[in-house]
Amino acid sequence: MMTCQEAEEYILSIPKFAGKHTLEDTRRLLGRIGGDGIRGKIIHIAGTNGKGSVCAYLRSILMEGGCSVGMFTSPHLETMRERICLGNEKISQDEFLKAFRKVRQAVREEMEEGSFSKEKSHPSFFEFLFLMAMAYFSEKQPDYLILETGLGGRLDATNCLMHKDLCVITEIGYDHMEYLGNTLEEIAAEKAGIMMREVPVVFVDKRSGSTKVLAEYAKKVKSPAVIIGKNNIFDVNINHKTIDFSLYTGYYKYVSLSLETTALYQPENASLAVAALEQLKDGRINESTIRKGLRSAKWPGRMEEIRPGVYLDGAHNEDGIEMLLATVKSRKCQGKRFLLFGVLADKRYEKMIGQIAESALFQKVAVTAVGEKRSLSLEKEREVWTRYGEESGGGIALSFYEDAALAYRHILAEKKSGDEVYIAGSLYLIGQMKSFLRRIQDD
Repeated sequence: MMTCQEAEEYILSIPKFAGKHTLEDTRRLLGRIGGDGIRGKIIHIAGTNGKGSVCAYLRSILMEGGCSVGMFTSPHLETMRERICLGNEKISQDEFLKAFRKVRQAVREEMEEGSFSKEKSHPSFFEFLFLMAMAYFSEKQPDYLILETGLGGRLDATNCLMHKDLCVITEIGYDHMEYLGNTLEEIAAEKAGIMMREVPVVFVDKRSGSTKVLAEYAKKVKSPAVIIGKNNIFDVNINHKTIDFSLYTGYYKYVSLSLETTALYQPENASLAVAALEQLKDGRINESTIRKGLRSAKWPGRMEEIRPGVYLDGAHNEDGIEMLLATVKSRKCQGKRFLLFGVLADKRYEKMIGQIAESALFQKVAVTAVGEKRSLSLEKEREVWTRYGEESGGGIALSFYEDAALAYRHILAEKKSGDEVYIAGSLYLIGQMKSFLRRIQDD
């Protein structure tokens, strides 16, 4: 009998022999497992940064209104089961195994029938997990199903669905350019591909080039578009543990809201969620449920205070680093600031490191390799970081560690009262640190 861990190991091995399938392939498999029979309303979310946070805010508000909510997100921090949630609970080990067996059997049948070409004989890692999620939700039948794209939008496995009720596109930035394009306009065009004819879409107006692409695509497919920009969010006030702000929309006019976070990027994500819910016109959602839902929403790894004065933030690209730095700058620190940093090799890491160094916010930086095969090597990180270190005339004291846990222990040994520690650069690093911190807490 296969265990949940063995199922996860099987899924992790998929990239070794799988190629991405067409949406038709995924749609056919979806029908075979009965995953195309979702009766609840489907909310589809794409974007570069903020997708997971928007998902979390939507879920929390909908649940506050008494709705049952399924959610499929990526990546996970500690276990694959985090990607598939019903309400606030991740899928159980038994249900995970049940969905796994169902999808694996369907894949075997497809392969036996010769439906796949030889070079694409198995669904990819993400496709397999998406199919598992749909198999699970087809049995649970939640009132709402929130689906986050894995990469891009137009060709993403989640875009195989023939019906959606709402689309949301978060901030567009530079990431995964090898797949999505080298300009913001090209990337926006890929994200715009989730739009469906006459289905409402809500997106953020952050950069004129990407906004123009999204608006033109919405017009082309006759999707009613709601655009959230700087003029919609005002009176932002950062407190010790919360952010208060006001939101103006065509439906709620002026509404005062509060978030249990100090991350400066979250009012934008929360505003997208509120504007999106307006389009659903669900009588269970009102100003009270919105306020309570936003206040109680949690999304791990986004300016998460995991220990007193120790913060985890999933900033993993240029825009994420920019918002991290803005948040750190807005906070009053009574002592020194430390940064534990690790990054993947397929990111624009030189620009990210330059942003951090030029901010002059951190007195000490511990650089580590991310325990993932896509990690940038410590040697390469050292090469870039030393341009900004004390030996090169910079103001940053640098240290380098192959092991992130060891780096954290050394920082903690130096940390004094009033000091702050930030851990950022990769969501994989955030997941590893959460697991490590939980282990030492349990010891």
